[in-house]
Amino acid sequence: MTPEHRPPSPGLEPPAEPQPSAEPSSEPSSADRSAELVALIRAEIDSAPDRRIAFARFMERALYEPGLGYYRQSADRPTDAGDFLTAPETHPIFGWTVARRIEEFWAALGEPDPFSVVEYGAGSGTLAISILEGLRRHGASRLLAAIRYEPIEANHHRLTDLPGRFEMAGFADRLALPGSRPSVPVPVTGVLLANEFLDALPVHRVLARGGELRELFVAWRGGADGAFVEVAAAPSTPELGRRLVDDGIDLAEGQVGEICLGLEPWLDEATARLQRGYVLAIDYGYEAAELYGPRHFAGTLLGYRRHKVVDDPFTDPGLVDLTAHVDFTALGVLGERRGLRSVALTTQSEFLVASGLESELRALQESPETAAQDYLRARSGIVRMLDPRHMGRFRVLTLERT
Repeated sequence: MTPEHRPPSPGLEPPAEPQPSAEPSSEPSSADRSAELVALIRAEIDSAPDRRIAFARFMERALYEPGLGYYRQSADRPTDAGDFLTAPETHPIFGWTVARRIEEFWAALGEPDPFSVVEYGAGSGTLAISILEGLRRHGASRLLAAIRYEPIEANHHRLTDLPGRFEMAGFADRLALPGSRPSVPVPVTGVLLANEFLDALPVHRVLARGGELRELFVAWRGGADGAFVEVAAAPSTPELGRRLVDDGIDLAEGQVGEICLGLEPWLDEATARLQRGYVLAIDYGYEAAELYGPRHFAGTLLGYRRHKVVDDPFTDPGLVDLTAHVDFTALGVLGERRGLRSVALTTQSEFLVASGLESELRALQESPETAAQDYLRARSGIVRMLDPRHMGRFRVLTLERT
């Protein structure tokens, strides 16, 4: 992937998007927006020297194209009515429990003030507010007073909504919006949090064929009524082969896999931002041996729409969430090369239990303000968070910079 086609750096401001007009206008339908995005991608393919682009570039535009990409539209994505549900939306007890771990980080760092919590892919602020609520529930008033919550979010609709949400929750003075930060990140002491963020970084698709590594590119076939197709050719960059070597992976004949080269620029940005503190990455993924093992012979790339799996990644670009499992071996190794020490790699289930999830549930149960239906909702959410068939198998990687 050429530098100008890299996924937007998570720490930099996204390109300006069209602002809503004060005049009444007819909003394009979802189908119209997707058709417009298809035309833009087709035009790029037509102008490419070999009339093809890397899948990472297709995924970048499908997810992050200003005004048209999946994560750059006004619709709420992680909700019951949206396309998928993350742990913070399941129940705030997830954020309350993460807050306990943040309290431990703060104490280990000597209780610095200010203390930054930088959240990548902050979305509508659901996790942020539940973490701050958790600190308030725990009586961690000194930490709450020290915290500066910095959201990193590509969608300007979400950023615009955050001040109102923080004010309603009573945390308006804890929010540090991007506009108040310099364009070059100022190193902070605190925690960099990435919950289900890394799986949405664009990936290259590769294939082992005839004893060689090939890359699966995206082309267009069939004229005006055609479709996107994959074509195999020599890799666009030797970094793809090097990543597999670093992981100790030799793909089997016919095996397909995904490689996220975007991990490196993200870690570069993260280490530039973090002077002292921790990186907490929570996502679905595996260590390399399992990620590229027989169970994932066809790769892990999937689409999600209205809580259903979409197998064809070329279906309705801009309307389908595209994700691939995170390579936690690469994340740990690349982090260590940048001065981040791997502290722990666990499942989400292990992480939540060790962080005090049971204590949170017990406190909720014993509170006279908790209605029966609220307690039952929390228990139901916890089951999903801990179930190894669902969110419980997610991985949690903790990296430290001292």
